[in-house]
Amino acid sequence: MSLELQRFQETLRSHAGRNDGTVALWGDTQKIDYVTLYAQVLYRQERLREEQAHVIALALDNGIEAMLWDLAALWEGVACVTLPPFFSPAQRAHCLMQSQATRVVAEPELADELIAAGYTRRGEFWCRTFEGGQRLPAGTAKLTFTSGTTGTPKGVCLSADSLLRVARELEQASLPSAPQHHVALLPLAILLENLGCYAALYAGATLSLPSQKTLGIQGASGVDVPRLLSNLADRKAQSLILVPQLLLMLVSAAEQQAFDPRHLRFVAVGGARVAQDLLHRAQRLGLPVYEGYGLSECASVVCLNRPGAHRPGSVGKPLPHVEVRLAEDGEVLIKGSTLLGYLGEPLHTEQWWPSGDLGEFDAEGFLYLKGRKKHQFVTSFGRNVNPEWIESELTQRRHIAQAFVYGEAQPLNHALLWPHRPDCSDEQLAAAVAEANQALPGYAQVHRWTRLPQPFSAANGLLTANGRPRRDAIVALYRNQLTESALSEEPAS
Repeated sequence: MSLELQRFQETLRSHAGRNDGTVALWGDTQKIDYVTLYAQVLYRQERLREEQAHVIALALDNGIEAMLWDLAALWEGVACVTLPPFFSPAQRAHCLMQSQATRVVAEPELADELIAAGYTRRGEFWCRTFEGGQRLPAGTAKLTFTSGTTGTPKGVCLSADSLLRVARELEQASLPSAPQHHVALLPLAILLENLGCYAALYAGATLSLPSQKTLGIQGASGVDVPRLLSNLADRKAQSLILVPQLLLMLVSAAEQQAFDPRHLRFVAVGGARVAQDLLHRAQRLGLPVYEGYGLSECASVVCLNRPGAHRPGSVGKPLPHVEVRLAEDGEVLIKGSTLLGYLGEPLHTEQWWPSGDLGEFDAEGFLYLKGRKKHQFVTSFGRNVNPEWIESELTQRRHIAQAFVYGEAQPLNHALLWPHRPDCSDEQLAAAVAEANQALPGYAQVHRWTRLPQPFSAANGLLTANGRPRRDAIVALYRNQLTESALSEEPAS
């Protein structure tokens, strides 16, 4: 057993030993204390041992069961495959086949899908045998699939040491704020949320795991905002992990006095760049928002702002368990808690992981990201521009739900826009673009834009399953609009 895993088990055993009735897990309606949590994990650990499972897949909505099975797999040394609810059936089938998961614990509505994939129900497990040898690197504790820029998910294999070291650093980072109730809003299959839950358990806090259905979150991007706000009000969360779009919803709601943020002590935000204006709005409301940065290949979190070490606009300083340096071209290189390897590929043996992100450090060691290395375009004036920077400024304005920016070999940058509401006027979109431009230097400003006829989605092939734009596909489809002065374009002031 690894040192980090032993430390985690002993910590939870200590919480159980206090036997003070502290709620450990709170699902939709059920609550269990740390004594029950510890006993239930041991029971499931024994069940996995009886099944002689080497790889288990979890296709569960957030809830107590999902967390108990996740912990049992971790403690037993069984590789755990977590399947996001927003993956398509074809993607889930691909993950199960590639990982050779012989046991699956899944939601009832996935029964037909699992039968079609060759699984048979036996007790709480769906079972299947696979021919051939083990495809996972030795020591794999978690297999997280990231779709990247293609539709076929890629498996990242991580050790228990890497995962739990990050979780422990997250708990330490939030320690000055001492949050005692974490509400998981993102699916547990998202590694960042998964580790945030471990951090809450390290702290002996209450971990709320309402289902995505209860929260009003559908798929990768659909949110019933009133329902989400109602749940947050009921739970009185002290800590949250958010993506920028959820932060925008909470900030907007708080500004309209539809959400009371006073209970919050620590809000980590990551997954994409956060616009400076949004961070300032959150700060004015007293929201304790701390931006961070990481990637699945480095066990999710690499840098994080925290109480006492906070620079809005940066992604914080590197956590103590990693080293970060910049290559000559500005690419962020990371050492520490890196992946064992990609599923089905050779082991990762290099010390430094090339992130593909561009960045720079300030004099005090805070890291500032400048976008993705491979997404940069060069304007006809010779300016290097990263479109994600501009897109984040656009989509964190009031009216713009989706934005795609292009300017390769062109004198003016062009944006494709999809509004939050169908009744949004072109004048409102133009005003939002103009507002975003005020936060951008001239070479990065949007001078022409086109209103999209339909949103980008995974169904139409223009988004990956985890919500990132498929840039080549978008450019191919909208090349005429992006490279010519179409009548639908309007100059942005």
